[in-house]
Amino acid sequence: MAHPVMFSPDDPLLARVRRIALALPEADEKVSHGRPAFFTLKVFCYFGGSVGVDGEWVAHDAAIMVRPDPDDEPALRQDPRFWVPAYLGPSGWLGVDLTADTDWQEVAELIDASYRVTAPRRLVKQLDED
Repeated sequence: MAHPVMFSPDDPLLARVRRIALALPEADEKVSHGRPAFFTLKVFCYFGGSVGVDGEWVAHDAAIMVRPDPDDEPALRQDPRFWVPAYLGPSGWLGVDLTADTDWQEVAELIDASYRVTAPRRLVKQLDED
């Protein structure tokens, strides 16, 4: 059974995330589990996610989920803006909501770090050379 689509293709927040993610070397987009996923060989960013709270699913539709830089992960886990997503949390993923006050430079840095954690070395090298 296919997952229902859980985003609007013309969402302005998604458009901003898309511009950041797709600017990275060989990045592409697909829909995975009903949400936009940005990837090279592995996914490095999802738009939207959810958390399990007391047996219920709480959607975070205006959010990104990323794999943080291992050096930054402990501090991000202490930041109350970040949450541990359902299913992906045990693999080191974190989510953060996108709001009117979003620092888009920080979003770009989070996506860049996640790309570096997941992308093949040759693509990270290409990113550093660009």
